[in-house]
Amino acid sequence: MLKLMKYLRVPLPEDIAKLKLSGDFEQALKLIDDRLHNPAVPHVMKNRLLAEKEIISRLPSEYPYSQSEGLALIQKEIPDFTEKELEYYMDRGDADWFMVNGQKHLQDSFFDSLKKVYPGIAARAGRPPASSELLDENIRAMKADGSAAWHVRLRHTLRIKDSSFEKGKVLVHLPVPASCMNMKEIRILRTDPCECYIAPEDSESRTVSFAADLSENRDFMVEYEYLSEVKYTDPDPADAVLESYEINDEEPELVRTELIRQLCEELRGTETNPLVIARRFYDFVTENVVYSFMRQYITLGHIGEYCASRLRGDCGVQALLFIELCRCAGIPAQWQSGKYVTPDYVGNHDWAMFYVQPWGWLFADCSFGGSAWRAGALERHDYYFGNLDPFRMAANNGLLREFDPPKKHWRIDPYDNQNGEAEYEDRGLGSDELICRCEVLEMHKVR
Repeated sequence: MLKLMKYLRVPLPEDIAKLKLSGDFEQALKLIDDRLHNPAVPHVMKNRLLAEKEIISRLPSEYPYSQSEGLALIQKEIPDFTEKELEYYMDRGDADWFMVNGQKHLQDSFFDSLKKVYPGIAARAGRPPASSELLDENIRAMKADGSAAWHVRLRHTLRIKDSSFEKGKVLVHLPVPASCMNMKEIRILRTDPCECYIAPEDSESRTVSFAADLSENRDFMVEYEYLSEVKYTDPDPADAVLESYEINDEEPELVRTELIRQLCEELRGTETNPLVIARRFYDFVTENVVYSFMRQYITLGHIGEYCASRLRGDCGVQALLFIELCRCAGIPAQWQSGKYVTPDYVGNHDWAMFYVQPWGWLFADCSFGGSAWRAGALERHDYYFGNLDPFRMAANNGLLREFDPPKKHWRIDPYDNQNGEAEYEDRGLGSDELICRCEVLEMHKVR
């Protein structure tokens, strides 16, 4: 279904767009089906409507709370939180909402976003702020030693929920490390079941896949180890080499829309030094975009524009805006994602890479840089322009890349793969139908 993604740049018919924005999803889907069966509708529009049908089917579950239900959810942890406060954060865009059947509904993780971004709200909810000690310690060590390397061993497991299990053939994909500049000595240690297909190390979205005919439910598991190695770089703009590159648009995301073009020109001005230009883009994103947990990326439209217009976004949304600005300015930039891994934590994460000679590929983690900026940790904010920590597992070295072997049905996340995917012969399984776990089995610093 990745082939349909490029049609997301085609505008929706006005009547369907109106129904979608008012939250009348049932009627919008009816009109889509009518057009899909109409022989007069152009092929390009039918492809656009097929993609939109998938988007609209996902939206209701992304916004489960009415405004009163959202307030009640907050008041379980902060009893004195008022409706006026909630409306303030909704108006600011910090509590994301969408119309569902003519009423505002709040996004599933809106309260988690508020607690992550606003220390005062987190304190009122009895949640201590996350510690940055490990990151700051790594920065000090990297500057002293010039590099860092950690050995990591992970176990990734996927199981279909019993309520969604059906006997029959299933195809499962689990992410594993891909060969790249920060992933070394990758070894697949064990899989269960043993019969599987391991995609080549240079796959841009690398997986271990299982094709099984199930008579009863079971886990699918892979254990792997790798060396996460990064070098410290302190690039001086005076050393930057001005080179020109031919950078082609990649539909539907990595394109030079008018908003991206204009913002690029506004931030770049008359500057020609590529490192200085990239730093301006990084500063714009980290200093102005407020971190926010997102609904599924496929429902956002053009993600870079979403971020630039709303000044809200999670790690991947922020990375995409930075990447698109760089590419618009003629600076090669690409996506990398997988996991953020520490000895006692593992979670999904996305970040960016950009290319400036004589250093070659450099890293930029806008969400880590943004949290450092909000905390006043300027050294850490500077570090994540040009550098990355070694606490990563990179499975995806590109956006919207096909699996090997490909899936037949819609993926949970067409943009990359961090948790795993599963499908039966007749349908793909949603995230609410799967149990995905990633466990740290071993992790220690090598040097």
